[in-house]
Amino acid sequence: MLTDFKTRLTRGDAFVGAFICLPCPESAELFAEVGYDWLILDTEHGPYDVLTAQRMLQAVGRRCPCVVRVPSNEEVWIKKALDIGAAGVLVPLVNSPEVAARVQRACRYAPEGTRGMGLARAQRYGVGFQDYVAGANRQIAAIVQAEHIEAVNHIDAIAAVPGIDAIFVGPYDLSASMGKPGQVQDPEVQAAIRKVRDATLTAGLKLGIYCSDPESARDYLRQGYTLIGMGTDLNYLAQSALAARTSARRE
Repeated sequence: MLTDFKTRLTRGDAFVGAFICLPCPESAELFAEVGYDWLILDTEHGPYDVLTAQRMLQAVGRRCPCVVRVPSNEEVWIKKALDIGAAGVLVPLVNSPEVAARVQRACRYAPEGTRGMGLARAQRYGVGFQDYVAGANRQIAAIVQAEHIEAVNHIDAIAAVPGIDAIFVGPYDLSASMGKPGQVQDPEVQAAIRKVRDATLTAGLKLGIYCSDPESARDYLRQGYTLIGMGTDLNYLAQSALAARTSARRE
C-alpha cells in the first residue's frame, strides 16, 4: 500500500478523500468501503491518540491509503504516525523552508534522514523489518501544509526543499492568519491560495487542498490539484442527520 500511494501520487493520479475526525475505526472503514481514494486520519483536531489511529489503519486495511495528519510538525509525532503504518504524513504549520527540511528528514531513515528505528506495525512488528527499512525512504509521502500567511510568504523556498512530495493548502486556517477567519472566497485569500498553487506546480510538486463539497473538488481538480480532502466524517454525519430531521418535520 505504501508503494502504491507514493507511486500514484508521483505520477499525478487524482485522489479525492476525506478527513476522518471521529475516533472510530468503523468511520474510517466505512469511508474506505464506499470507495474514497484516500483518507486523512486527523490526529491534529480529532480527539484520538496514536493507538486509536492504529486501530483505524487496521480497520481500513488495504482498501485505500491512509495519511495521518499529525498534531504538530515535531519529529516525535511524525515518527509515531509512520511506525503505526501510515502511507505518509500531512504536517501542519510548515511556514518556512527550515521546518520543511526538518519534516522531510523526519520521514526518512539515515543516512537520508533522522527517523528513529523501532519495531511496530509498519515493520510488521519486526517480521518485515529489513524489507520495510529498505523501501520506506522511497515509499513514504511527506506532505506539508500551507495554512498560514507566513507559509505563503516563503512558498517558493518551501517548494524548493528536496524530499517534499506535496503541498496541501488549508484555506480556513490561512484565512484566519490573514485576519479574515472563514472568508476563504475573499480576494486576498484567493490570491494567496493561487500563489501557493503556482509555486507548487512550478516546482513540480503535487498539490492538495481542503474543500467541503463536490463542486469545489471538481473545480480544484481542473486547476491541477490532485490531493483533495473533501469534508470530514463529522460534517457528513451532522449534515445528513440535520437534513433527515428537517425533512421528517416538514409539513
